[in-house]
Amino acid sequence: MTAGDDELRTALESANLPTLLLVLERFTGDPRWLADPYRPSRTKGLDDNDDGGFPPEVRDRIREAAFTVLTEWRDGRRALPEPPPDSAITGLLSVSLGETVPPEYGPGMAAEAGFHPRPEVRWTAGRPAAADRMHVLVVGAGPSGLATAATLRELGIPHTVVERGGDVGGVWAQNDYPGAGVDTPTHLYSYSFLPRPGWTRYYAKQPEILGYFRHAADELGIRPTVRFHTTVTDAEWDEAAARWDVTLRGPDGTTDRMRVTAVISCVGVLTEPSVPELPGADTFAGPLFHSSRWDHALDLTGRRVAVIGTGATSQQIVPAIADAAGRVLVFQRTPQWVAPNPNYRREVPEGARLLLEQVPYYGAFYRIRLVWQFQDKLLATLHRDPGWEHPERSVNAANDRHRAFFTRHLEAELGDRTDLRDKVLPDYPPYGKRILMDNGWFRTLLRDDVELVTDAVTGFDAHHVHTADGGRHEADVVVLATGFRTSAMLASMRVRGRSGATLRDHWGDDDARAHLGTTVPDFPNLFLVGGPNTFLGHGGSTIHVTECSVAYIAQLLIRMVEDGIAALEVREDVTAAYNAEIDAAHEGLVWTHPGTTNWFRNRAGRVVALSPFRGVDFWARTRTPDLAGFHLTPAEPDPAAG
Repeated sequence: MTAGDDELRTALESANLPTLLLVLERFTGDPRWLADPYRPSRTKGLDDNDDGGFPPEVRDRIREAAFTVLTEWRDGRRALPEPPPDSAITGLLSVSLGETVPPEYGPGMAAEAGFHPRPEVRWTAGRPAAADRMHVLVVGAGPSGLATAATLRELGIPHTVVERGGDVGGVWAQNDYPGAGVDTPTHLYSYSFLPRPGWTRYYAKQPEILGYFRHAADELGIRPTVRFHTTVTDAEWDEAAARWDVTLRGPDGTTDRMRVTAVISCVGVLTEPSVPELPGADTFAGPLFHSSRWDHALDLTGRRVAVIGTGATSQQIVPAIADAAGRVLVFQRTPQWVAPNPNYRREVPEGARLLLEQVPYYGAFYRIRLVWQFQDKLLATLHRDPGWEHPERSVNAANDRHRAFFTRHLEAELGDRTDLRDKVLPDYPPYGKRILMDNGWFRTLLRDDVELVTDAVTGFDAHHVHTADGGRHEADVVVLATGFRTSAMLASMRVRGRSGATLRDHWGDDDARAHLGTTVPDFPNLFLVGGPNTFLGHGGSTIHVTECSVAYIAQLLIRMVEDGIAALEVREDVTAAYNAEIDAAHEGLVWTHPGTTNWFRNRAGRVVALSPFRGVDFWARTRTPDLAGFHLTPAEPDPAAG
């Protein structure tokens, strides 16, 4: 710690007291800091509960005790304590959050906090020389690709990363429209092995997020392994050689081939824009583009901007451009549930950043509080209760309370504008679609220069957007905030497996299936990060899911080297049973509610993108691979070893 006394006292005024109490307990070993009068109130909703519900005099005692302990440690008069044992973590969190955190979360929370690395992602007895004969191709240098490359580099497994763009960052390099940002708490949206305590916002915007991943690529030494402006066009399994033959297209359009042991796809689901086919789009006289292809040379000052869609992207763009544009027309396809969040537009105070950066365990405890608050806690309220008397509006009593809460917020924001209320109030259960954070959305709709149009867009002419009611709405610019082709996984490449069939032959256009979202029958040594049924619709960080998948894949690669396995292919019956379990679980969840449409489902109504399981369950399932679920091809003996 470099902070002086005055600086530390000032910083403690910005402390999250339920987190600070956990630090106090660690340093002192005194259980009184977890008992009355120091038990925080329950952390509710999306709030951090910074003051813990304590009266001023109790807050002062907590801060003063923390000041004493931390200055003693800083000045060498107190030793740094060990992190808590896994078995104690959920008890500590239960007190800090004011509710019970189940004990099975302890080991995963410890890994998420960085208290210890995953012991299973290690060579059994040092790196074998046989690892030199392996070469892995990683497709994509976004958040998942960087995590994968970092793990391979740590293990010393030779690898190459190909990235179609000109920089790392993936979705955050591609989506740089005005207002772009994360809707997961930023302090969760970083690798457990490379936390960033210095975030400037509780929900960071795109430039800062992209900066983090650029820093990660440099800090972890990944950039030298990346071939930029390079795409995979084809990958074909060579059964005789037990290798993938991959065709790459480089920046100049030329192609070359690479033979690799394994392919790890990290292309994600938010990569291929969904562009509706609307008549007259090619006749529109002004700029017309998808939100992920934003033209930053375009000056919106005084112009009439039409934004098609009211999902997460639109709700970030519209408030960001309203001041500059002359008029904004928002074309709503479906109303969205919008949650109030006191932290969404809030900057992290300088004092809080100091505590996160310099106080031992403070950042780790703060992070795992968020894991519970924003990840698995919600899932229990999204199960469809067959006896619920209002199934048309909600799926159970708790979900109905969510509905009432969100509705009260909507009505408070819109005031006497009942005309807008009727337009933007959804008629489906909360969380049936991705829940959105209110960043001033409702207040933006109240502006005189913003108009909400609820009739369906039917086409364009040179200067107008046409709607189903016969309306013609003047526009100078059209932004398609229409999302992505999330069900068309790996559609940008042709992948041919052991039988000669392609992934498209197996999956069709929109029905991707895999075991644990990572392995696919008929495709040996092909691994997916961010594959089907791994997205967390009930909240939480995709980084957590990524790290689980990467650790699982890394362990499979370790077993291949150490056990002399040339190829492993997940069994069809194992995969079928897993997907049957997924489909059955989804039948009881909000995302298959008959009154809801969402991008999580394919055309047949099957949920392709989301996991129906708790994050802790996915963590447990991916912790140690069971090779009994795979067909294994032994490697040929290495002549050099004889």
